[in-house]
Amino acid sequence: MGNGDGCITDSDSVFAGGFINAVFANSFDDVSIIPTFVLTPLTYLGACFIPSACCQSSGRGFQLNPILYMVNTFRFGILGVSDIDIVFAFSMIIVFILVLFAYSLHLLSSGRGIRH
Repeated sequence: MGNGDGCITDSDSVFAGGFINAVFANSFDDVSIIPTFVLTPLTYLGACFIPSACCQSSGRGFQLNPILYMVNTFRFGILGVSDIDIVFAFSMIIVFILVLFAYSLHLLSSGRGIRH
C-alpha cells in the first residue's frame, strides 16, 4: 500500500458523508450540525492527540469510529508507524466507504432531498 492510498480512501468517505449531510440539510445553516456535533467528538476520540490504546475500552478489539482509522492511515503514510494494523484500518475504511456510498445511491434513487 502506497502513501497516497490513505488520502484517496479518506477523501472518498468524506465525500460520501458530505453528500448525505447535504441531502438532509434544509438550509445552509443545517450543514454545520454534523461537523459540529458528530465529527468533532469523533476526532477527539480518534486518537489524534493521544495513543489509541487510551481510547479503546477493555474487551473490544475495534471501534466503530472511522476517524480513528483515517488518522492511523495518515500517520502510517507520513511517519511509517500506526497504532492499529494498517491492513485492518484500510479494510475498515473501505467498509465505511461502501456503506456510505450505498446509502448515497439509495438517497439518489429515492429522490430524497431533490427540489423541483
